Amino acid sequence: MASITIHDIDAILSERLAHESRRRSKSKNQLIKEILSREMGLPVGASYADDYREFCGVWTVAEAAEFAECQHESSRIDPEDWRD
Repeated sequence: MASITIHDIDAILSERLAHESRRRSKSKNQLIKEILSREMGLPVGASYADDYREFCGVWTVAEAAEFAECQHESSRIDPEDWRD
């Protein structure tokens, strides 16, 4: 992914971006990416999760249950591991 830096944003625009990002409960970065995408005619809201789409839904319910059972021990916290 590429990154860009925008210099010399005037105070009015900066405040407007801050206000709009608060209103939408998004970071300024997310807001600006949405505005740029919309303005350029691109889909808005694409996420990194799309990169893993090929892996979603490939397990059966039984396979997912078996995996969860195997991982159960990993969630146990042993207090002895945290003694000085």
